Amino acid sequence: MGGAVSAGEDNDDLIDNLKEAQYIRTEKVEQAFRAIDRGDYYLDGYRDSAYKDLAWKHGNIHLSAPCIYSEVMEALKLQPGLSFLNLGSGTGYLSTMVGLIIGPFGVNHGVELHKDVVEYAREKLDDFIKNSESFDKFEFCEPVFVVGNCLEISTDSHQYDRIYCGAGVQKDHENYMKVLLKIGGILVMPIEDQLTQITRTGQCTWESKNILAVSFAPLVQQSRADGEKPDTVQLPPVTVRSLQDLSRIYIRRTLRNLANEDSQGKGTVQRVPQKRKRRRCRRRRINTYVFVGNQLIPQTVESEEEEHNEEEHKEVEEEEERDIGDIEILKQVNILRDQIMALPLPESLKAYLLYYREK
Repeated sequence: MGGAVSAGEDNDDLIDNLKEAQYIRTEKVEQAFRAIDRGDYYLDGYRDSAYKDLAWKHGNIHLSAPCIYSEVMEALKLQPGLSFLNLGSGTGYLSTMVGLIIGPFGVNHGVELHKDVVEYAREKLDDFIKNSESFDKFEFCEPVFVVGNCLEISTDSHQYDRIYCGAGVQKDHENYMKVLLKIGGILVMPIEDQLTQITRTGQCTWESKNILAVSFAPLVQQSRADGEKPDTVQLPPVTVRSLQDLSRIYIRRTLRNLANEDSQGKGTVQRVPQKRKRRRCRRRRINTYVFVGNQLIPQTVESEEEEHNEEEHKEVEEEEERDIGDIEILKQVNILRDQIMALPLPESLKAYLLYYREK
């Protein structure tokens, strides 16, 4: 499934194409997509395919097409503080983007059938927290992943504001999914070859809307011998944050807001400049003819205008290289980190405020 938009050269290029095709329609969804590089969730050697609008699968690891994730993120209508359940959470790519929108006072849970995929998702999450430049620009709700079959969730589990299922749901499992949803909540799932948005409007009432024609692999039903009890999935508990954790959140928020106010007060907002598009110069050639023996041989000679264009072309390339250099310099500046490091605090506390990030 996919191929609805043209391939991009990098993550930003892919997002530009998704916006142009109207798959991404809101600023908060765009910011989340730009903050998480899709290529980081591919195995080494497969990254070249990351920015195509295509699904990708290797063993148990799977990513849906970017256009599908875009429609899902828009249909979920995410807001800060909501609870989210990802059924078939896979690599954690979608859950991480969701975490950037629902923020530190949300709930972000995922259920994945394959243990190796859960381990892979946890590795990618750890890499994002420790190394991504985007981490310090957002308040984040860290996803929690558990191994299990999402059709065997405990009947006494809590309900969620937003739910997404990343595998095809059979009609007889539709009500099972709906029960997990709070009143006023939104469930997005593929059912009968349609990506469907279901809103719970009351205790026993729902509204459904088809979003997009899709083709998903069906949910895996747990096989068991006669009389054997299924392995019940216990969802992660919803816990209250500790005072220490709350302090870290509010200190980082205060410093980030002060930095933004300072930038606006000076009339300078730090941002990465857009890449300069390279101009293509027309090259004109003059055809002349030269006698070689008894033959008339056409020979191409460069005009003075072409020489001028070539010089201009070199200048454009040099300008582009300087722009890219500027981009790299700006990306290295982390105002929040600098402010934390300048605080009169013990080094251990600074490390805690930085989530033990090394850069």
